[in-house]
Amino acid sequence: MTPIRPELDAAAVAALAAEIDGLVIKPPDDAYGDARRVWNGMIDRYPALIVTCRSAADVAAAVRFARANGLDIAVRGGGHNVAGFGTCDSGLVIDLSGLRDVVVDQETSTATVGGGNTWGTFDTAAAEVGLHTTGGLVSTTGVGGFTLGGGLGWLMRRYGLACDNLLAAEVVTATGELVRASETDDPELLWALRGGGGNFGVVTSMTFRVYPVSTIVGGLMLFPIERAREVLGAFRALCARASDDLTAMATIHTAPPAPFVPAQLQGRLAIAIAGCHIGQAEAADAELAAIRDLGPAADVFAPMPYTALQSMLDATAPAGQRHYWKSGYTQSLDPGFVDALLESGSRMPAPFGQLHLHQMGGAVARVPDSASAFGHRDAAFTLNIIGAWTDPTEDESGVAWARASFSRLEPWLDGAYVNFMGAEGEGRLSAAYDDTTLERLKAVKGRLDPENVLRLNQNVAPKPSGGQPWRA
Repeated sequence: MTPIRPELDAAAVAALAAEIDGLVIKPPDDAYGDARRVWNGMIDRYPALIVTCRSAADVAAAVRFARANGLDIAVRGGGHNVAGFGTCDSGLVIDLSGLRDVVVDQETSTATVGGGNTWGTFDTAAAEVGLHTTGGLVSTTGVGGFTLGGGLGWLMRRYGLACDNLLAAEVVTATGELVRASETDDPELLWALRGGGGNFGVVTSMTFRVYPVSTIVGGLMLFPIERAREVLGAFRALCARASDDLTAMATIHTAPPAPFVPAQLQGRLAIAIAGCHIGQAEAADAELAAIRDLGPAADVFAPMPYTALQSMLDATAPAGQRHYWKSGYTQSLDPGFVDALLESGSRMPAPFGQLHLHQMGGAVARVPDSASAFGHRDAAFTLNIIGAWTDPTEDESGVAWARASFSRLEPWLDGAYVNFMGAEGEGRLSAAYDDTTLERLKAVKGRLDPENVLRLNQNVAPKPSGGQPWRA
């Protein structure tokens, strides 16, 4: 049912539209139906206004308008937020899709990008000069939200998480003020932005450290699920001795009807080892030999442009698909964990559900805890439970599978990866951040947004200060 929208003064809305370079979209505008939709098809909300911004000044004006009119504020970057925080009912959506500038500076090895970029737009621009940083595994993922939640990607074991490479950011605060976070300008805010989520302001620009990356060895090797224990054993051994040049992932999923998949495996449950090696091809082949020697049913590891690997999984995450995710970290792949993982795989919603087991370590583990809000850096693996389907009548069963899988695997899990959390409430944040980090994050929030105006996120409530009111 469409929610009751607040009555907004038409003259005030017209004044906002005249003040900004972007667009103000409202019902019943023709563009409203498409503009209100987000990537996760389970999220169906009706904001009172959608402001598509083209500058930080537009964002500031939208924030001030929302506050003056008592509207909730949702912030949409690339739009892949599984919890649906990029939209809201009866509030104002700040859509950053018009902030798409990408400037790569070869002399300083940095890239500055607008808050509405996806990794596809970032990587396309960066590839022109052969410089990249750790990005998402799906190119349509937004740069901003991905980075603010940590950012696991193919380059992380050599170069760290996306948030580890964040050098500076421009942020519009809850009062509509534009501030800068860097090691010299508010380093505490920069610390919070490195993994603390989209909780402290609207990030309109981000500057990253970038590295020379061009041709890599990437792809996957595919096996029937019946060989999963053998494959996971080899994966565990590979991860234990891998160089930092290799970042690998084990996935359980339904084999697609792709040309490289043998006909007898298409549509069946399978296990794959996917990865990225940024060293020489000979070194990559030597490290991957332990998996290749098992005799995969399909092997598409090969030298390729980094951008090709970055878009390899795009088809698994189309806009409009319905999603519910859970996550956690684990230190080992012992037999009990593997049994529980395979049991969850056997019950997975076909053909879109997936289980991802990311190799951690390397540069990720060497970043000091004090350098970022991202926690659990000592984990050996990150498990992402990806419930995905297309039929709305399967919502209940899809969510139930993800929750049951998490319960089954929880004895071996610790913590939570912020980017794979749904709308689970403040209690779940204690799994993502330890007590010391949470207190620090609350202090930053209390300084910048004491009233918790920007609360449609994985919300760390502000630490009350000076008697100012705040909302949980």
